[in-house]
This record gives sequence, C-alpha cells and structure tokens, in this order.
Amino acid sequence: MSFSGNVRARRPASPPPGFSHPPPTSQRFPHPREDHLDADERRAAASKGYGPGRTKAYPPGGLNLTSGEFKLLFVIVVIASAVRLFRLSKPNSVVFDEVHFGKFASKYIKTQYYVDVHPPLAKLLLTLAAFVFGYDGNFDFKDIGKVYENVPYVAMRMLPAGLGVATIPLAYLTLRALDCRATTALLASLFITFENGLVTQSRHILLDSPLVFFTALTVFLWVGFCNEDKHKPFTASWWTWLTLSGLSLGAVLSCKWVGLFTVATIGLNTVYQLWVLLGDLRVPPKLFLRHFIARAICLIAVPILFYMSMFAIHFAILQNSGDGDGFMSSEFQHTLGGRGMADTFADVALGSKVTLRHVNTQGGYLHSHPHNYPTGSKQQQITLYPHRDHNNDWLVLNGTQDGDPAVDWLDRPLQYLTSGTRIKLRHASTEKHLHSHDHRPPVSDVDFQNEVSAYGMKGFIGDANDDWIVEITDGDKRDKESYKRVRTLRTTFRLRHALQGCYLFSHKVKLPDWGYEQQEVTCNKNAVKDNSLWFIETASNSKLPDDAPKVNYRVPGFLSKFWELQRVMWTTNAGLTDRHSYDSRPDSWPRLRRGINFWVKDHHQIYLIGNPLVWYLSTAAVVAYFVIRGFLILRAKRGYRDFDNSKVLKYDALCGFFFMGWALHYFPFFLMQRQLFLHHYFPRTLLCDPAIVFGIAAVFIILAIWNFHHLSPLAYGNPWTRAQCEKAKWLKTWDFSCNDFHTDISHYYLPAATPQKSSPASFTTIGGEAGGRAPIVVEDKHKAEQEAQNAQNKETDTAAGQMGKPEPGVDVFAEKPVNDAKSSGNVEGVVKEDQDTREVEKEVSSIAPEAQTTIDAAAAVAAEPKKEEAETSSASSSSSSTTESSSTASEEKKVPAEEKEKKEPKDIPAVAPKGPAGPLDEMDMEAKKVAEELYPEAAGA
Repeated sequence: MSFSGNVRARRPASPPPGFSHPPPTSQRFPHPREDHLDADERRAAASKGYGPGRTKAYPPGGLNLTSGEFKLLFVIVVIASAVRLFRLSKPNSVVFDEVHFGKFASKYIKTQYYVDVHPPLAKLLLTLAAFVFGYDGNFDFKDIGKVYENVPYVAMRMLPAGLGVATIPLAYLTLRALDCRATTALLASLFITFENGLVTQSRHILLDSPLVFFTALTVFLWVGFCNEDKHKPFTASWWTWLTLSGLSLGAVLSCKWVGLFTVATIGLNTVYQLWVLLGDLRVPPKLFLRHFIARAICLIAVPILFYMSMFAIHFAILQNSGDGDGFMSSEFQHTLGGRGMADTFADVALGSKVTLRHVNTQGGYLHSHPHNYPTGSKQQQITLYPHRDHNNDWLVLNGTQDGDPAVDWLDRPLQYLTSGTRIKLRHASTEKHLHSHDHRPPVSDVDFQNEVSAYGMKGFIGDANDDWIVEITDGDKRDKESYKRVRTLRTTFRLRHALQGCYLFSHKVKLPDWGYEQQEVTCNKNAVKDNSLWFIETASNSKLPDDAPKVNYRVPGFLSKFWELQRVMWTTNAGLTDRHSYDSRPDSWPRLRRGINFWVKDHHQIYLIGNPLVWYLSTAAVVAYFVIRGFLILRAKRGYRDFDNSKVLKYDALCGFFFMGWALHYFPFFLMQRQLFLHHYFPRTLLCDPAIVFGIAAVFIILAIWNFHHLSPLAYGNPWTRAQCEKAKWLKTWDFSCNDFHTDISHYYLPAATPQKSSPASFTTIGGEAGGRAPIVVEDKHKAEQEAQNAQNKETDTAAGQMGKPEPGVDVFAEKPVNDAKSSGNVEGVVKEDQDTREVEKEVSSIAPEAQTTIDAAAAVAAEPKKEEAETSSASSSSSSTTESSSTASEEKKVPAEEKEKKEPKDIPAVAPKGPAGPLDEMDMEAKKVAEELYPEAAGA
C-alpha cells in the first residue's frame, strides 16, 4: 500500500496578521529537533536516567534538590552529630592507636623528625586542631588508658568526628546525583549514621575517619563530573568538578595508601569513559584528545602534586633531629637540625681517625663501649649505634707484621687505603682492636657467623685476629679517585677478616638489654653484600695539611628526600607481618567475625564492631548483584532484551560502579601478607551500602537503630552489665571481654571507695564481759573463707581481662627494646609472681598490726579491774591461761621464771618449726595458707 500520489496534504492555517508561517515540521518527526532523540540516543539517555525532552536549566553536577530536601539534610546532619559527638570527652584517656597518632602530633609541634608508614595529611589535620587549641606537645601518649593531662584531646577528637558527620550528607547527595529517589538516599544515609564501626572509629584520634570522608567526597565529586560530562563537556562547571575530583583523589591518597584503591576505582571508570568516546564515531580525534588530556591533567597530575605538597609541608615542619633519623640515609639526616657536620678530609690513610657507617640498614656507626658480652668470649661489645658519639672513633693502623702498627705510620710517607690494604682498627677510647675469632655471636648463633669484639689493652700490638683486608666495591662517578682508594663519603668497601675469611656484617637484629638494644655486628662467612658494605663518614690525619681536599654530604633536594621516604614507607609497610592480638584476614570481614579491642578501663570497654544488620545486608547485596547480573547475562544470551529497559540499564550502571569500587577496596587485601584489621574494610561502606537500599523498607532502619543501640556501650564505653554483654555476643568469635563489666548496673553509680588499710573484719573478739574472762581475738573462719573466695574470683576476672587487653597497632619506627628470647626466658612471669607475692606479704603485714592493736587494747581493758589481783596472785593462777599470758606483755612480765621453764620444751631442736602460739600466730599461718592457695607458683618458689 502506498501513501503517496492521490493523497492531498492539508495546507496549514494562515497565521494572524503580522506573524510569519511557523517552520515546517515533518509528520514523521512532530517534535522540534532539539527535543528529539533517535533510538540510540533515547537508549543512552535512559541509561543515564534521563527522559526525552528534558530542557530545563541543568543544575550543577546534575544535583537537583528541592527545598524540602535541604530541610531533610539538616535533620540528617543533626542526627549524625548527636550520634558521633555524644560523650566525645569519654574516655579521658588514650584509646587504641591514639598512642601513635597523638604522639605524631607532638612531634609536629616540637618539629622533631619522625617516620610513619602513612602519608601526612590526616596527621597534619589532627596536629592543626591540637595546635589551635594550645597543645604544647609535652604529653607522651605512651600507653592505652593513660589519662590525658594538658592535652586538648576533645578538640583533636572533634576533627575526625566532624569529618564522620560530614560523610553522611555526602552519601545522601551522591545518591541523589545518581538520580536515586530521596527515600533511597535517606535510607542509605541513616544506615551509615547508625553503623557502629564507623561511629567508633570516628570518635578517636585516628586516621580512618578522614580517609572515609575523602573517599566519600571523591565519589560525590566524580558523580557530579560524570553528570556534567553527559550534559555538556568543557564548560566552566565541567572543569570545576573534574579538578575538584583530582584534588580529592590526592587527599584520600595523602591520608593512607589504602586510598590507592579509590584512585583505581576512578581510574577504571575513566578508562571506560574514554573507551566509549573512542568508539563514538561522532567524536572526532581532536575532541577525543582533548578529553584524554583534560582527564590526565586533572586525575593524574593534580593528585600527584597534591600528594607531594603534603610531604613538602611535612618536611618543612619537621626540621630538627628526632627518633626517625636512623631510618633515613646519612645525606637525609644531614639536612636536619642538630645533625649537621663540618667538612672533613677527603683522603683516608694509615693513622687517620675515622668513623665508619653501615650502608644498608641505616643502623648507624661502628661502635664499642666498655661493656662485655655475657656469653662467648666475654670480650668487649661491638655494635652499631645510630647517634654520634666519641665511642664511634677508630684509628686506622698498619696490619702487617713489620713493626708496631701504632707508631710506624708516623715514620713513613702517607699511605692511602687502597683495595687489598691490610689494616687494624683500634678503638680510640678503650684502645682495643676490632677483633674476630671462632666464637658464635650471642644472638645470631649460627655456624657461618663469628663474634666480633674489641680485644687488647693499652700498649698491646695485637694479633692476627685483629687484621682486616680492605675491598673497595664502589665509588662516586664524580670522584674518579674514589674507585682507586678509600675516599670519605665517596667510597663503599668491605672489610674481610684476614684469617677467618668472613666479612664485617650487620643486620636489623638488636641486642638484648645487656647490649642496650643496639644493632648486632658479626663476621659473616656467607654475608649478603648489601649488609657488609661500609663507608667513612669523617676522617682526620695529623699528616694531612690544612688545605687538603675536604668533603661533606651533598644536600638532597625535595625530590630526593621525597623518593627516599616513599621507599622507606613502602619497605616498612610490606614488612608489617607480625601478628596482633586483634588482627584479622579479609575473608572474615564480610562476615563480621571479630572486631578490635580499643580500650578497657574501670569496668568500661570500647570495642570496634560493625552494625550486624547493616553489615550483613551489605554483604548480601554484593552477592545478590553478582547473582542477578549473571542471570541477566544468561537471559541476554537466550535472546531476552532486558537491557532495553531503561530502569534495568540505569540500575545496572549504578550498581556496577559500586560493585567495582567494593571489589577494588576488598580483593587486593588478599594479596597482602602484612598486618590487617577490620577497619581496613571501612572504605567499602560508601561503595557497598548504597547498592543495598533499593527496596529496603523502613523496618530495616528501625532494626538498624535497634542494633546500634544494642551494641552502643561498646562504641561509647557506656556502663554495661556482664549479662547484657553475654547476650550481645551473637558470634563466639566476637572476643570483647564481658568479665570487665559489673554484674549490676547500679555498681557504676556507687561512690568511689576511699583507699583504706586492710580491715580486721575477719577477726572477732571473745570474752571481755564484766566480771568474766579477759577478751581475746580469734579468727572468724567463715569470713576468711568468703574473702579468699572473693580474692579468687577477682583473680579470675583479672585473668579474663588480661586476655582481652587492648594494644595499639605496631609502630615499627618507635624505639623500643628487643629482648633476646634466650636470655630473657619467662622474666615477665617471674616478675609478676614476685609482685603478687609481695602484694600478699604487704596484705598480711597490714592486717597483723591491726590485730595486734586490738589484742593490746583488749588486754589493757582486762588488766585494769584485775590489777591488784594480778599483783598478789600465785604462780599457778598466773599460768591458768596460756592465751592470756601470750597476749599481754604486762602479765607476761609477772609470770615467774620457773613457770616459763615448765611451759618450754627442753629438747626442741634449734631449727624446729614454730607452731601457733596465740591468735596472732594463727592469723599469720592462715594468711600464709591463703597466699599459698592463691599463688601456688610463688609458694613453690
């Protein structure tokens, strides 16, 4: 059938006078062309959440909020503030990793250099809060539970808490920018508000709250940019959103290196965008190149510059020497205040006084001090010491047998050290030689390691075990002579023992307390080359003229310092493999198998655990997306056209983005062997929870709030009973200690007990009636048994509490003692037993004087009415009561000597055990018995 030929088109009506005819329109396309979308464009618009014909003014970032939503946002912020700021000042003592990050704030304020595995942005923000509120940096943040003194800790906690509050409206705005309904965005923001783990983490001086905030900010800004890109690229608004996205990427990376996963999420999404543009034939190559360059500048260059600028601020503040010096190179240390060095002679010859430094471990200087090894040869110790000291000075002497090496260098021409030179190194302070022999080192007790010691005495020439052969390994390309002979700061060399063939060696093994935790030095027959390299830092020689060439460290620039610190951070981060009491592996995180014990004190506890409902729903949502997406793919293979549905396309793109973010923030942790915690899973909250809220009814919010309230005592450190705690343990793997809580909630509100001496309540007085016998004090056995039982229960509770003792994360850069397992043994247990024994002895000694005072008082009362009778009584009446005669000193004086002799056995050995002779001795015996029952180990000792 044809629709042409005989069909006459109707002429349009004439316009009113003064108006021209409207432009002709096609009957096939009745709408104006600017409102028309063909099939491909309509499908693309539907995937972006748009309908055809949208011609309203485009809101910034595609964020179209009503006035009512602004009021709703205000309510959300108020609720979030109430949840996260509630009792922020409690506890008033150090919690979990506040031990580290509070200490770093002190370092910034004191401008003392330190090293940490995390970038500096979040720590700088915490320091800013402390500085503004007058913190002087003098609190040491040494232990969990240490009460804050002169520290604005509430202001410091306010920063992460405030960022935690700001994260919640960002989640709402992100979902609204994704064209989700307001109810959907509200549900997601409330889920995040009442997530126990995020609440706990954001209330303390920690880095995770800034990390989560900048992750949320990055996602929000990126969604806004994507909306602008869909609407119209290369506008001022487009550039603004793109640049802010890059800055936010730099910020999240500058808080923690976990932010690299956020960078990867945005990076993959960018690659997808460029891939789509590349396949769009309507986009010319020049336009595609503009898109590529703009994204490269804003999403690569801008984050890198922001990241580097944070380290520039870091270096600008930390200008003075601190406890992080030893982890940096000598050149780096030379830039710090207090570590500068005067120019030193470039040439090293026999007779030079030198200081030697180890190249690889940055352990410090070859060092000796007048303390001997406790094992092996028991000769003087040789160590590496990280600070400058006169005990680092060594005199280079001739090691040949043709004369006294201490003086022959004065009578000969200047002889430089070259490869193959045989030398002795004499310690300048103790005049002993660097020595090695066939003895095993005290710590690295293996066959291929020999002990290195200082051996000899003043005037002693030494023996062949003091001789070392110089082997030059490398020089400085700008100093050609440094390859031919040893030059200060320019030549690296090895020292080979002349007899044993081993190399002077050091590694990151510390000596025990007897070695002052300094680094071990050995002579290694299988030495790793990097750990057996040395260089001369300073050299002086009386035979060198004053105008002889001198050298000094080259001052490294910012880039050199920056790259060196990145290497130290990377190497150390990868080496954090030691286990922690509350670490966990990634496979347990989606199931919420265990949390982290942050703080326990005074029957209160803070334990990081997630909201079970929110946690398990988010995990279920990830699984559901994976299953449904696979099902839709199978249906598409069978010819179904589900992806022609605009809603399916919209939610597929939305959930796919969040799923990709979740996967990139989760699966890389399986590749890490380092120490991991539950809080490493927190950035996934913003990339997982929004995907679960579709179709979730308000009942789930009520359940989430109930779950939050149920576990809130662990987030806030509120009073809780032991029974409530046990009921809250949904999983056996939740290892918060219920024994730390009172059995009754009313016990938290009782007035604090005043410390008193031990009460004699377990003793009772018998007698003392008018006209009766004198009063005596005897033990109330029932009361004593009850007190013993209470003490045993207290011991059990204490043991249970110690099992759940919180400890901070490992700070490998902190200077702390490393004990030798062989020499230390179970020292801690022995010390504890000794302390427990002393406590029992103190308790007994505090009871005994009270009892003695009571006895004396009773005796005085009894003696008053019977004073005259006592003076005239016979010897038999005076001995009628053994207890009376032993409890009153005045009556004991009245007893005749012959009666005393009758009561004393004449054939008792001199070392016979003494039995109880009265109430006081019975009390001592009973106290000793109780002590033996409570502390059998101490009794056995």
